[in-house]
Formats: sequence, structure tokens, C-alpha cells
Amino acid sequence: MARSDSFFIRADLNIGGGATFNNYEQTAIDLGAYVDALGKSVLRIHNVAVSITDENGSFAEITGAEEAGAEFQLLTQSQGSMVLPSNRAIISSGSVIAYRFTGGNGLPAQSTESLDNLPQLWTNGYLVAVDQIFLGGQASEKWAGDVVVSITMECTVETMTQAAAMALALSQQ
Repeated sequence: MARSDSFFIRADLNIGGGATFNNYEQTAIDLGAYVDALGKSVLRIHNVAVSITDENGSFAEITGAEEAGAEFQLLTQSQGSMVLPSNRAIISSGSVIAYRFTGGNGLPAQSTESLDNLPQLWTNGYLVAVDQIFLGGQASEKWAGDVVVSITMECTVETMTQAAAMALALSQQ
């Protein structure tokens, strides 16, 4: 099976926060340069690194003594809201919940992250044969400003074999 050297695809999505609550945001990531179904060229995602920051790439602050949450999902199909991690369109998903115990805007005193599905958890990464994937997410209103989800995916392009086609058909689309 022919494979390329690995390369990186990056994407950012402002998922709100501040004055908005649970408004699902989504952006498409074009894979047309890598995926060609007729030419049997597919993308394999080996790793996904995720950062959840403010709009400047710094720590996201919380307003007062509150808790705040943010969640994201990387999908093979467009969605109108968050879906369960068991959904066949999910490539990767996760969330962060943060708490601040004192008044005034500032950094969380405690935070917990949950990265539910990451391609690096699987033996062979995650095979993608669609022209675009979607990064979606939402954030609660207790963040001091907007929250941005940034992802970096380590990928390779490979020729789809009959075995890979069968695995793709059985697991995803």
C-alpha cells in the first residue's frame, strides 16, 4: 500500500462563549487536494492535537466564581448540533470544563478535559474518504470572551486498497 510522508492539516474554530450559550458553530475543512475517490486516494489521520484557548491563543478566562464548558467534534458529515461520540460521523471529540472560585474575571482554578475519540488511540489511525470534514463545537456563556478550538492533524495520503475500502464501508460512511 503506497503511503506519503506525513504532513499536517490545521484548523481553528471560534465556538463562542462570552455572551452566547450553546450556539453550535461549525467550519468545513477542505480535503479535496488529498482525497480522490475515483483515483482511490484517501487520507489517513494518525494524530489529532487539540487546544482550547481564547481568541488570541492564550488562556481562556472565566467571569467570576463560575464554571464554564467548551466542547468540540471533528466529523465526516456536517451537523447542526453536537452528536454522541458513538455517531459514525465522529473522527474525534472532546470537552473541557473549568471552574473559578473567586470573583472577577480570571484564569480557572481547576479544569478537566476529556478527549473522547482521538485517531492516535486506534491501531491504524482514522481513514477518511470524503472531500471535506467538519470541525464543530460550542461553549458556555461563563467564559470572559470567545473560545477557540484549534486542531492539528498528522495525516498521510494512501491508495485505497480493497481491504481499506471494506474497512471504511463497515466503520464510517
